[in-house]
Amino acid sequence: MNSRANQLKAFDRLLTIMDELREQCPWDKKQTMATLRHLTIEETYELGDAILDNDLEEVKNEIGDLMLHLVFYAKIGSETNTFDIADVCNSICEKLIHRHPHIYGDVKVKDEAEVKRNWEKLKLQEGRTSVLEGVPKSLPALVKASRIQDKVAGVGFDWEKPEQVWEKVEEELKEFKVEVAKNDVDAMEDEFGDVLFSLVNYARFKNINPENALERTNKKFSKRFQYLESKAKALNKDLKEMTLAEMDIFWEEAKKM
Repeated sequence: MNSRANQLKAFDRLLTIMDELREQCPWDKKQTMATLRHLTIEETYELGDAILDNDLEEVKNEIGDLMLHLVFYAKIGSETNTFDIADVCNSICEKLIHRHPHIYGDVKVKDEAEVKRNWEKLKLQEGRTSVLEGVPKSLPALVKASRIQDKVAGVGFDWEKPEQVWEKVEEELKEFKVEVAKNDVDAMEDEFGDVLFSLVNYARFKNINPENALERTNKKFSKRFQYLESKAKALNKDLKEMTLAEMDIFWEEAKKM
C-alpha cells in the first residue's frame, strides 16, 4: 500500500487536474452542482453494484469516479468563496471528533448500540429538532424505511426481541389479506406498505441489509432469466411461444448452476 506521503501526493494531483479541467475543458466549465447531481447519484449506484458484485477492482474505479464528483463540488464552492476542499475536510473532521467523545474525550461506551445512541443525542444537541431530520427525503423508499428505523432505535424507540417484530409482521400480513379480500386497491397498498416496513424492521434485528438482500435477489433472478432466454434462443424459440412447463425446465437448470 502507498505511504501517507504518496496518498497526499495523489490527492493533490487530482485537485490539480480538477483545476485544469475547470479552466480549460468546455464541458467541465459549464457544470454546476445542479447539473452534476444526477450524475453523482448514478456514480453512487455504480459503486453500490461493484460492492455487491465483490469486484474490488471496479470498487476502486467507482470510488475514483465518486471522489472526482466530490472534488468537483468543492471546486465550484471555492469559485464563489463559499468553501473549498480544505473546508470540507476540516468540517467532517470536526464532526467526527465531536461525535466520538468515547475516542476523543472521556465518555465510556460498552458497545456499538451505545455509540449509535450517543451519536443521535449529539445531533439533537447540535440543533436538530428531530432524529429523523437526517434521513434524506429523496432516498428510495426501502432504504428510507431502514434508515428511519435505525434512527428511532438509536434513541430507544424499538422492540426488545426479534420475536416481537415477527409477530408484527404476521399481524400486518393478516391485515393485508383482509384488504385483499375486499379488493380495495388503496387500502391494499396501505397495508402492503405496513408489511414491507415491518419486514425491513425484522431484517434489522437479524442484521440483514434489506436493500442488499433485495438487490441480490434481483441479480439472481436476472441471471436465471437471461439463462432461460439464451436456451430459448439456442432452440430458435420465442419465449412467448413456450409453455410455463418448458420454461421451468431451464429455470431449474439455471438454479443448479
